[in-house]
This record gives sequence, C-alpha cells and structure tokens, in this order.
Amino acid sequence: MSIEVRVPTLGESVTEATVATWFKQPGDSVAVDEMLCELETDKVTVEVPSPAAGTLGEIVAAEGETVGVDALLATLSEGEGAAPAAKPEAKAEAAPEASGGGEAVDVMVPALGESVTEATVSTWFKKAGDTVAQDEMLCELETDKVSVEVPAPAAGVLSEILAGEGDTVEAGGKLAILTAGEGAAASAPAAAPAPQAAAPASSTGKDVEDAPSAKKLMAEKGIDPANVQGTGKDGRIMKEDVIKAASGAAAAATAPAPAPAPAAAPRAPSPAEDAAREERVKMTRLRQTIARRLKDAQNTAAILTTYNEVDMTEVMALRNQYKDAFEKKHGVRLGFMSFFTKACCHALREVPEVNAEIDGQEIVYKNFVHMGIAAGTPQGLVVPVIRDADQMSFADLEKAIAEKGKRARDGKLSMAEMQGGTFTISNGGVYGSLMSSPILNPPQSGILGMHKIQERPMVINGEIKIRPMMYLALSYDHRIVDGKGAVTFLVRVKEALEDPRRLLMDL
Repeated sequence: MSIEVRVPTLGESVTEATVATWFKQPGDSVAVDEMLCELETDKVTVEVPSPAAGTLGEIVAAEGETVGVDALLATLSEGEGAAPAAKPEAKAEAAPEASGGGEAVDVMVPALGESVTEATVSTWFKKAGDTVAQDEMLCELETDKVSVEVPAPAAGVLSEILAGEGDTVEAGGKLAILTAGEGAAASAPAAAPAPQAAAPASSTGKDVEDAPSAKKLMAEKGIDPANVQGTGKDGRIMKEDVIKAASGAAAAATAPAPAPAPAAAPRAPSPAEDAAREERVKMTRLRQTIARRLKDAQNTAAILTTYNEVDMTEVMALRNQYKDAFEKKHGVRLGFMSFFTKACCHALREVPEVNAEIDGQEIVYKNFVHMGIAAGTPQGLVVPVIRDADQMSFADLEKAIAEKGKRARDGKLSMAEMQGGTFTISNGGVYGSLMSSPILNPPQSGILGMHKIQERPMVINGEIKIRPMMYLALSYDHRIVDGKGAVTFLVRVKEALEDPRRLLMDL
C-alpha cells in the first residue's frame, strides 16, 4: 500500500518552507515516526516523521526546493519494508550478551523540554570499553534551545555507543548500552584505577559539575582541574577558564627563554600558525535560526530608527515609594519593565500602525497587544510573548515577565510562547548599552530599545540639574510606519514615563 508523505502545518501565518535535509533515501526502510526530512521556515525548523513503517519510495521534493503546506514530499510503501528496519535494534539488543554476565542497561535520551522532539549528539566524554561511575557524565546533547547532559544510569562499562557525535536522536531514543554489575569487572580490567582517576576532581572540594566543553578541553590539553580557577556559578570551571589556564602555563614555560638578539627582526606568524591558534565551533541550531531571522528582517523591511530620551526621575521615585508594599502584596518585585510595557501599550492605541504588520498587499491592524520581551540566555537571544499585555495590571505584567524570563534562561520555552507577538521591547541597558539601534522581529513593524540609566546635567526651568536619563530607540518598518507616527509614538512613551500619572488617567 502506497502512503503519501505531505508537508505538515507550519505554524501561524507560515505558508511555505524549504526542504533542508533528507535523512532517508529511496529504498531505505523506515519505522513509524522515524524522521524522514527537515523543513525550514522563516520562524522554525519542522521535522517530518514517517506516518507508517515501510520503505521510502520516491522523493518528490528534493533538498533546497520550496514547498507549500500539504504539498507532496514523498511516497512510502507500507508493510513489506517494515521488517528490515528492525535489524539494527536487534543488533543493539544482542550486543550486551557478548560483554559478560552483567546486566545490560540502555542509556536513553532524556526529556528535552516542551515541544523539543530531537537533539544532536555534540560530545561523548567516554568511549566504548570505558569504565564509568553512576551519574558520571557520558555525553552532551544539543537542541535548538538548551544543552542537555546525559549521566550514566548505573556504574559499569560502556559497551556500545549507538549514536555518535553529530548524529540526530529523538526524545526517548537509545544512545548507548552499558554493562552493569558483574559484567563491568569482566569487561574492563582497568576499572580498579577509576577511583584514583577521580580523586583530583573530588580534591577540589566542589560538588558542582564543570562545563562539558571545559572538561573536554582539559582532557585534550592534559590540564589538571585542580590547577584551573573556575569563574562559573559555585566555582564551576568554564571553557574560558581552561583557555586562560593553558595560556598562563604556556607563558610560564617560555618565560626563562633568553631574549632574542637585538639584530633579529620580528618574524610575522605564518597563516598556518595563525590557523593553529584559531578555534572553530559549529553554530548551534538556535544561533543559526537567530542569524537567519535577523538577516531576513534586514532584507525584507525598510528599517529606520528614531531616538529620544526620557527623564526617569518620576518613575524611579514612584517605584522606590511603593516597591516594598508592591512586593508584599503581589509577591513579585516592581521593576521598570512593567512601566515601559504600560507606556508602549498606551502609545500603540494612538499609533496603531506600529502594532500592525504587512501581509502581502494588505496591512493587518491588531486590536490587541501581544508584547514580546527580548531575553538574553546563554544559548542566545529569545523573545517570549506576553499575550494581551494591554489588558494586564502592573502586578500581572511583572509576574508574567519574571516567569517568562526564568523559563527562557532554563531553556523551557515552547515555540508557541515565542510566536504571535505584535510589538517587542528590548532592554540592552541591563548590559550597559548607552545607545543602540534594535532590529525588527518580523513580521512586527516596531521594536523599542531601552538603554542604561545614566545621570546627566539637564536644563530644567533655566537651571542645570542632574537627572537620571535614558535614551530610547524605536526601530520601525518605514513601509507601513511614517516618520510622524514613529516620532509620535516615542513622544507618547516619553510623556507617560516622565509623568506616570498619565497612565492612570489614560491621557
């Protein structure tokens, strides 16, 4: 029986995708739900699973082709080809029997977070035949949102690695086979020295796990963790710490060398020597998505930025007056983001084109505000969306912002939580930025950039006074927003922040 493999629903307002990668070729046996290919849209990467077990027939849409929703991708022959696909699994199950009398334990892909169905094996810290302790890190997986470390489920010997570095694995899939119990001693005579090898790590007095990239680099360079000063949380050793320690050791080794003769001219390093000091790291999926979307925004929209400055005196005074009572009643701290969100919602009602978007030959005006709050994470910039922000109170906004920020840092945001925004606020001031020009978050037409609050001398009623000032930047799509509308929007935000009572009076 022939089954059609078609393009699934691609998400809100997305009508087409590009075939990025085929994981299977015609004639290959596939299991039900096994990934056949990967599609890329301007918002998200979509994987297409096999609708049934069988044999992949004809590939209709090749890599690089653009396809619409429900377009035919390939055909699948159900039934006959299903049996061969089970052979690798049978081999994996049979392998532990040869390793000794110990119990075979499967090392599985752990839960990867909401809406994340697959990951890439980035690094194996152990190889087949190595002795491992329970909860010792075996490998590191990388997803679009977060890196996941996989610990050993039991003490024993790593018998077989089923997914090598660079392989894509599904949530709940099998990574390796571990021989526990008696089989551990029979398979690896080197198991006895393992406690001694672990001694340097325990002698540091830390009970935190060092960064996987740092451990890998220390192993490559033969650096003792005891000689590296960790700068991460709770003394965790990061990759930068290892690089610093390695460069310090190299400098110490070369220090006693005699000075070169005065007549010797400095020798320029060769390209090969420069290349040896370079480090190439593959971009994460999240970073690739960020890069693609930012470039698409520049190529598509007519981005222009207008600037203003706001005196934060009144907002800071109001916050200082009520922050303790606010936190006591609502259980959340009163920050500046709720003031800016309220001010933007207020201004968007007067200048609705900043809250609109272009769809083909039409302008879509939104009669609601789904506010995107840009958040920096170790993996990259993400923009969780607070829906119907214009209907929320200060307390509701602060709670939502805090909750979305925590989920972003933990890598637990779903794609649904990052879609549907109508306007975005980006706060570069938390990193010390004094002035910047933010890039639009398509298909939105406006983004407000907040910056560092800095005291500056200002002329107030003919007198020079020191005031806490902040530069504001509004980047907007000039195809839909005129200069008058952009300036008006920014002035309304400035007025609301310099006199917060206007927000209460809806002025």
